[in-house]
Amino acid sequence: MDRIDLFRIFARIVETASFTRAATTLKISRSTISTAIQELEARVGTQLLVRTTRSVSVTPDGAAFYDHCVRLVADVEEVEALFQQDSVRPQGLLRVDLPGRIGRLIVAPALPNFLERYPDINIELGMTDRAVNLIEDGIDCVLRVGPLQDSGLIGRKVGDLALINVASPTYLERYGSPANPDDLGHHHIIRYASPSSGRVEDWEWVENGEVCQMPVKGRVTVNSAEASIACCLAGLGLIQIPAFDVKKHLVEGNLQEVMPDWRAASLPMTILYPHRKHLSRRVQAFVEWIIPLLHDLL
Repeated sequence: MDRIDLFRIFARIVETASFTRAATTLKISRSTISTAIQELEARVGTQLLVRTTRSVSVTPDGAAFYDHCVRLVADVEEVEALFQQDSVRPQGLLRVDLPGRIGRLIVAPALPNFLERYPDINIELGMTDRAVNLIEDGIDCVLRVGPLQDSGLIGRKVGDLALINVASPTYLERYGSPANPDDLGHHHIIRYASPSSGRVEDWEWVENGEVCQMPVKGRVTVNSAEASIACCLAGLGLIQIPAFDVKKHLVEGNLQEVMPDWRAASLPMTILYPHRKHLSRRVQAFVEWIIPLLHDLL
């Protein structure tokens, strides 16, 4: 049996958790399903499924193999559709990774529009603030916020994300509002520690076109934007945060901008994808859809 057909059968068994249901949906016999899995396990040299009289479960090797199968089948189906006149729409599985706050607040609410526009694309949406490896993790594209490391990936810059300094009215009533960075020594700062390295970030501002940084002391240290905003709303101190993250709180008066003339440098937003001679149409479709959406953050 063709190797891609074996992959399709295996993936369908995992998705339906049943040899019988897989056979029904693929319109082939159950005996063909069983023979295919035996052949596939012999090819790869490991057990992929645990089969009993009542259930089918995936082994750890099978779970890892499934992720690769889904991508390979999706890629093959898209290639097969390239020259089919009756199938011009992007299709297949799309795996995307986004920063948590942008994913939850901006992309997820708008996702129904993307799925309606591209009904033949299925999407796996990862939302994490850790740096994923596109090649190792099998990700089609990611959105990165901040300076990029030299990774050999293809990047498309979206724009620059503005950072602002904010505090709660309760805090400002108690401690006053700092006029410039020299005043920060008399204020409480909610410190932000990188979730990956644990490094506490300095307070930053741009002065005469140059980026300046200053280490800050504080009684509260957090490692997520959500925690930073929550502590700021509680009146525990000042934070630097992307403006879109606190837009609602600013409008409602729960937070106020301070030191507007002493903002940190804006953060570049870039969409990255592996270097490929021909970028898949589903990735192209997603990139063209998300860029106008992200422009609303700028």
